[in-house]
Amino acid sequence: MKNFINTCNVIKSLLLITIVFAAFRTSGQIKPSDSGYAPVNGIKVYYEVYGKGKPIILLHGAFYTIEMNWGQLIPELSKTRKVIALEFQGHGHTPFSERKLDFATFAKDVEGVMNYLKIDSADIAGYSMGGSVAYQLATQSPKRVTKLVIISSTYKSSGWMPEIINAFKSMKPEFFTNTPMKTAYDAVAPDKTKWTMFLEQMINFAGTPFNIGDVNIAKIKSPVLLIAGDNDGLDKIELVKTYQLLGGAVVGDFQPMPKSQLAIVPSQGHVSLMMQTTTILTYLNGFLK
Repeated sequence: MKNFINTCNVIKSLLLITIVFAAFRTSGQIKPSDSGYAPVNGIKVYYEVYGKGKPIILLHGAFYTIEMNWGQLIPELSKTRKVIALEFQGHGHTPFSERKLDFATFAKDVEGVMNYLKIDSADIAGYSMGGSVAYQLATQSPKRVTKLVIISSTYKSSGWMPEIINAFKSMKPEFFTNTPMKTAYDAVAPDKTKWTMFLEQMINFAGTPFNIGDVNIAKIKSPVLLIAGDNDGLDKIELVKTYQLLGGAVVGDFQPMPKSQLAIVPSQGHVSLMMQTTTILTYLNGFLK
């Protein structure tokens, strides 16, 4: 019982922090130059396009929308890049579907949007759940990914600290009542009556163990930038192992620097990390140039 109460408190604390996060993120959004729905894999996936130049695709975290997740970064990135952001099944503008959720399906949806927009390959940036989708895309469709940016995410369940894993298992729909997620959903969802069904589907998905595989991660040829908060819930030992699989954690004075990079942002949690717009933008610009 004590562990359950502690886990509930963790979830509620995360949602409380997200209230501040949401208020911060939505202030910088600009209007897309194009938006619409791409018919892919039996559903319609909503997308937005900003700016011109080399394409970068942004993949949001669980329960988020484009605006909540990327509202501050899009105006800056779109000054020099063609930015494509999409909303996963049931999120934001994308309608709810009873189609089973898994990372392979999400990755196919991203590829379907790329096909619809006639984008052969692109840089991919994913936060949290979106980062796991980005890993999956890079392993199942490597030619579509130029460079990969993974923000506070992992390719396997055990990449999270036990507290996060337990929180996933203990989530309940009522925890999301009166949260920014509900407000954002009501603002843009095509059918607001699907809210509880969407939550139940996502909670079940979040609590399902997954592992894209060490061998598959080691085969990724694209340069990868890993960005994490020092206290963001990721198991840092596993994160360093991930970096090693990608060719990193070497002695840079004795051999060439690896093509992949690792950045640990101090004094940041999972939610607050995405509020560090200037820091993340600096890392992105340096890595993607």
